[in-house]
Amino acid sequence: MCSWCWAFRPTWYKVLKALPSNIKVIYLLGGLAQDSDKPMPLETRKYVQENWTKIQEVVPGIEFNYDFWSLNEPRRSTYPACRAVISARLQHTKFEVLMTEGIQNAYYLKAQNPSNKDTLIKIALEIGLNREVFIADLASQKVNKTLLKEINEVKLLPINGFPSLVLVKENTLKRIEVDYLEDKYIINQIIA
Repeated sequence: MCSWCWAFRPTWYKVLKALPSNIKVIYLLGGLAQDSDKPMPLETRKYVQENWTKIQEVVPGIEFNYDFWSLNEPRRSTYPACRAVISARLQHTKFEVLMTEGIQNAYYLKAQNPSNKDTLIKIALEIGLNREVFIADLASQKVNKTLLKEINEVKLLPINGFPSLVLVKENTLKRIEVDYLEDKYIINQIIA
C-alpha cells in the first residue's frame, strides 16, 4: 500500500530480470500503519492524493485511479494488507509477489480498499489461494507475529523509507540507492 513502491514496480521488475542467479531476493514488510477502523483524516487523504499526483510527475506512466477516494472510506491501516502477503506466502512463496501485485492493482487501478478483509479475500481467490486456509492465516497469531518480526527487522536495516533495497554480502549490509526510472543504476550498485 506504499504508493512509491507502486511507482517503483516497473523498474524493480527490470532489476529482477537482470540480477545474477546467485542473488536471492527476500521481501520484508515495513508495516507503515497499524490496524484501524477509523476513517482516514481529511488532511491525510489530501496528503496521499497530492503524493499520487507528485508520483505521476516524477515517474511518467504510473497510473492511479482517483475514484478510490469517492468510492471508499479510506483508513490509515496497512497491516491487514501486510498480513495478507504473509498469509499468501505461507501457502507458497510464489503467491507472495502475486498477492502484493493483486493488492497494488486493487488499490491503485481498481479503486478497491485493501484495508478491507473482503478485498483481500477476493484477491486471494483471484490468485488461486485456498480460501479457508487464507482466512484462517489472515487472523492467526502466527501471521501477526511474523509481521511484527519483519517490521522490527526492517527497523534495523540501513534504510530511510520505502521502497528500499539492502544488499547483504559477507554479513555486511549495504543500502542500494533507488532510482524510479533507471534500472541499470540499481543493478550497478548491486553487482559492483
